Amino acid sequence: MHNAPTPSTLPALGLGTFRLKDQQVIDSVRTGLELAYRHIDTAQIYGNEAEVGQALAESGVARDALFVTTKIWTENLSRDKLIPSLKESLQKLRLEQVDLTLIHWPSPQDALPVADYLQTLAEAKAQGLTRLIGISNFTITHMEQAIAAVGADQIATNQVEIHPFLQNRKLIEYARTQGIHLTAYMPLAYGKVMQDATLLEIAARHGVSAAQVALAWSLQQGFAVIPSSTRRENLASNLAAGKISLSDAEMSAIAALDRGERLANPDFAPAWD
Repeated sequence: MHNAPTPSTLPALGLGTFRLKDQQVIDSVRTGLELAYRHIDTAQIYGNEAEVGQALAESGVARDALFVTTKIWTENLSRDKLIPSLKESLQKLRLEQVDLTLIHWPSPQDALPVADYLQTLAEAKAQGLTRLIGISNFTITHMEQAIAAVGADQIATNQVEIHPFLQNRKLIEYARTQGIHLTAYMPLAYGKVMQDATLLEIAARHGVSAAQVALAWSLQQGFAVIPSSTRRENLASNLAAGKISLSDAEMSAIAALDRGERLANPDFAPAWD
């Protein structure tokens, strides 16, 4: 049977693995692949690349049908560490090449210039270690520097926190003017969307869950989403969110939920827009 070639851009719906460890991540990825997820997102700092690699290897899913993302941790951004750290990630993932490698966070306090690590990442791409490169948690200023360093066409996505309670409009607007695709992480705001009255009301109207409405809202704006779950039924319903079509009125009602509620804000985070 001929497998579909790897998508040239990242599939809109992916499986996030943040906070999933050991057997839990193996089970989540295995179930996800059984349910037809093909975009799997991990990172060096998650400490689960080896388990993700095991689940991928044991799944029997052809390599060219998968889209695998990992992210370079802040401690590995220097010229001498970035490429060796990616090679180590590949070893753990049991892959010769990942589909997408992101810079996980800008260098804390901008100790290292964006141009340095973006150019090193572009070098990793030239060496065939990764098919695409991108960024994560980059502010407008960091995006400007990244574009100056490698060109907007080289940046496959900026993966940032986006959900109904943190809509990040200024950043999204800038990314769109530059033609930079966005991936929404924490699209369910750690489950907080499940308690929101507006989302529950819209969900009831469609006969779906509030989580599915939140994902549909992101997908409808053209973002990729990478929700994570350990339960088969949630993994399946997240995947089905792509079939939901929200009306303009419903999209506007969700737009009104923005309250700038940022959940991922470590002490080394950049000065947000």
